[in-house]
Amino acid sequence: MPTRHLYLARHGAADAFGELTGVGRRQVELLGERLAGLPVGAVWHSPLSRAAASAHELSRHLPDVPVAEAAELVDHVPYVPSPAETPPSWAGFFDGYDETEAASGHRLAEALVARFAQAPEKAQPDTHEVLVTHAYQIAWLVRHALDAPPSRWLGLNSANTALTVIEYRSGLPPTVVMFNDMSHLPPDLRWTGFPGGVRP
Repeated sequence: MPTRHLYLARHGAADAFGELTGVGRRQVELLGERLAGLPVGAVWHSPLSRAAASAHELSRHLPDVPVAEAAELVDHVPYVPSPAETPPSWAGFFDGYDETEAASGHRLAEALVARFAQAPEKAQPDTHEVLVTHAYQIAWLVRHALDAPPSRWLGLNSANTALTVIEYRSGLPPTVVMFNDMSHLPPDLRWTGFPGGVRP
C-alpha cells in the first residue's frame, strides 16, 4: 500500500518585513541537514518571501529535488470559528473578518487538504514531499489528520523550522508521526515564532 509522506515545516524566523533573519537562515540550514537523508521528491512552498527563501535554502541540501510554489500554502486564517467555538484567549482576534473573507479563507484551506492531504493512487510508489508553509496551515493539516472539529486548529502552533510529519495511506486514517519537533535545533534556536511567555 503506497504512502504519502508529508514533511511540514514552518519557514525560518523572519523580520517584520517577512525576510529571513540570520537566525532563520541557520534554522533552515539545520532543517536541511536533517532532511538530506530522506528520499524527498519535491519541495513546495508558500508564495510569501519568508517561505520561498526557506525552501530555496533547503534545496541546497536536496540537490536535484524540484522546488515549486503552491498557492494553497499561503498564510491565511483557515477557519473563522463562531463565538461559541472561540476560546476566551482568542476573543477579539476575528473581529475584522467578514463573511466573505472567512469563506475565502476556508475555501483555500479545503484546497490545501484536497491537494496535499491525500493518499497516493494504488499503482503509485511512495511519495515524500516537503511543504514549507506557515503555522496556521500546519495546524489545519494536523487538525484534518486527527479528524478534529474545525475550530481545533486554534490550539496548535509550530515553531520556526519545527518538523511535523503526516502519512497518508488509502483506506486508513492519516497518521501524525510527529508534531512541532525541534530536535535538529540547538536550544537557543528553538521556540522562535511562539510568544515569549509560552516558550518552555
